[in-house]
Amino acid sequence: MTTQPSVTPNFSAIKTRQQQAWGAGDISVIASPLVGMAENLCEAVELRAGQKVLDIATCTGNVAIAAARRYCEVTGIDYVASFIERARERAAVERLPITFLEGDAEDLPFPDASFDAVLSTLGVMFAPNQEQAASQLVRVCRPGGKIGLINWTPEGFFGKMGKVMAAYTPPPPGLKPPALWGTESYVGTLLGAEVTSLQTKKGYFVHLYRSLEHALEVTCNYFGPAVTALQTLAPDAREQLKHDIRMLFEQENQASDGTVVVPSEYLEVIAVRRGRLGEGASDVGCMACNAGGSLWATGWRGLGMSTP
Repeated sequence: MTTQPSVTPNFSAIKTRQQQAWGAGDISVIASPLVGMAENLCEAVELRAGQKVLDIATCTGNVAIAAARRYCEVTGIDYVASFIERARERAAVERLPITFLEGDAEDLPFPDASFDAVLSTLGVMFAPNQEQAASQLVRVCRPGGKIGLINWTPEGFFGKMGKVMAAYTPPPPGLKPPALWGTESYVGTLLGAEVTSLQTKKGYFVHLYRSLEHALEVTCNYFGPAVTALQTLAPDAREQLKHDIRMLFEQENQASDGTVVVPSEYLEVIAVRRGRLGEGASDVGCMACNAGGSLWATGWRGLGMSTP
């Protein structure tokens, strides 16, 4: 029996294609319903006013804005320029002082131990070099600081959608599925021995649409990877992919009134960076950790579209 040699993907080329794909469509239509997940993650990591927070793969700034509402000192980073532009627009509307930077999750432009909390909601999981991205988010978190992630799971709706898409646009050889970040054992291995107190729990984001046709319209016209896939396919394959996407929504739909209600499973991950509390990051952030929570922040609990 011959063992096939492992293939090392061309991560640079993959990221270039990813940037183009994510830039297609209109990500704001996709990201806006996910605001509650960002608020819930900020509650889960128990952010404190004055802490330095990094939102990796910020997209349109959901997590960054949620953290800034808690008076944190926030930086958001993403490698898609149009996402950063939209995030800045949103922060300006709320008059929130957030620093948004265009940059790569696999090569974060910050010194070691720069942040009290490093967060990502449905973002860093899409970095093609998963090990490198994980090492970077651990590196920039101060000892005693927290890492908070929300990732789609392989078994959930996103994982199933990924299989539908892969049948028409196969991923490059050797590229690991993003939904692996939604597996407790795998994400624990990624974060490695530099984190302690790894806690995970599963939840559900519920996709809501007016009809199956509306679900198909939103996915095919606004979700960048789907838009790009459809543009590259021949007409017959394009129509078949649309059919398969519609069938998936129909199979997963829990509504019986003509609307669409599709739960999508995710994994919430909270980890603590190994080391002595107070090393690196801001003195304000460390004092905030010990001082207790801001009372007003508790008012945000329950805003997310997730179920226990």
